[in-house]
Amino acid sequence: MYHRTVLDNGIRIISEKVPHLKSVSLGIWVNTGSRDETRPENGVSHFIEHMSFKGTHHRDVHQIAKELDVIGGLSNAFTGKENTCFHGRVLGRHFDHLADILSDIFLNSTFNRVELEREREVILQEINMIQDTPDDNLHMLFTKLFWQGHPIGWPVLGTGETVSAITKETILNYIRKSYVPDEILVAAAGDVDHSHMISFFEPLFDPIPGAGRRRPARTAPVSRGGLAIHYKPLEQVHICLGGEAPSQVDENRFSCAVLNAILGGNMSSRLFQEVREKRGLAYSIYSFLSIYMDAGLLGIYAATEPKHLNLVLKTIRKEVLKLCRGELTEPELAAAKEHLIGGIYLGSESADNRMMRMAKNEFAFGRYVDYEELVSSLEQVSRDAVVAMARRTFQGGKLSFAGLGPLTEGAVDRGLLEYD
Repeated sequence: MYHRTVLDNGIRIISEKVPHLKSVSLGIWVNTGSRDETRPENGVSHFIEHMSFKGTHHRDVHQIAKELDVIGGLSNAFTGKENTCFHGRVLGRHFDHLADILSDIFLNSTFNRVELEREREVILQEINMIQDTPDDNLHMLFTKLFWQGHPIGWPVLGTGETVSAITKETILNYIRKSYVPDEILVAAAGDVDHSHMISFFEPLFDPIPGAGRRRPARTAPVSRGGLAIHYKPLEQVHICLGGEAPSQVDENRFSCAVLNAILGGNMSSRLFQEVREKRGLAYSIYSFLSIYMDAGLLGIYAATEPKHLNLVLKTIRKEVLKLCRGELTEPELAAAKEHLIGGIYLGSESADNRMMRMAKNEFAFGRYVDYEELVSSLEQVSRDAVVAMARRTFQGGKLSFAGLGPLTEGAVDRGLLEYD
């Protein structure tokens, strides 16, 4: 059963009681992320996430870790382009203890300067690790190309230059600017009682000042397409290509999800079968969706030997154009829908998944979206809608391509990147 309460200052508290679950997943969310940063601030949202576990006025870093271990809890945090979340999962009987720890790190972190310098080095190592991981590095480079000049294309972790310049004052200023009540959400799913949840959080969160204050407004990103080649002496060439997709609130997102499943979303998908299984041209090939409140991206990733690059591009182009021409059977469409529906219902058995889905829907739609509504929307996707989405994404004239590895621009047959 779903419940929603809005405190006097605008902070939202939502919960979903799931009777058969013995655990509870709790998250404290802020509707802010790397896309809300200025260029000098790039990486500060992620830096705050790290520093929140490094000590409060009531607990040091060791106490935070120990108290979670004692109750058998799992805790973590993540920063995205639009959200930051501090979350944990415990048995229902330990809800108060988890709620106390998460509230403490959210409200009372000290951002100790010694810990800040130590954690800065950890984050710089994390940035370097991505540089040394070709697929992760390419995805970052591709996103930067796809949304050139817009903060949604910047790396969530920031860069070595920006992270090195972040200070305690940078962090505190960003919190004052972006951690405003209207953008704060507390969500729980599983073995939770909403009235008890309110009695716990209201005294702690209602005094947070800033009711009616707004986080700086977002500007919508625009993709212009383009090509970028990044030379690196690797064994394989890593490539990403893609076009615009519907946003998180666009009704066309359902047909795009089905298209993604058909194209490269699973082991029976066209790209996996044609590129890997039939031709042995790549170990890793898939399509992916990145969707945000006002923008989206449908992309294709592959890694192959340099000598196979253009053959891989030719095969990808062939499969995409088949869909653009309407070569899609009803059984294939039905199988893709069933794959997605199965994933939705399997995910519903996880308290973490339910909590995170509920929070994202609150930010996007301001309401609870039940599973039946979601499944119904997928079931109504037609063959024509999927074909139209393929044309919209790949034949709109804004296709982007990025490559990483031992190649030059001359190695890419640009004709294979034209889908019109």
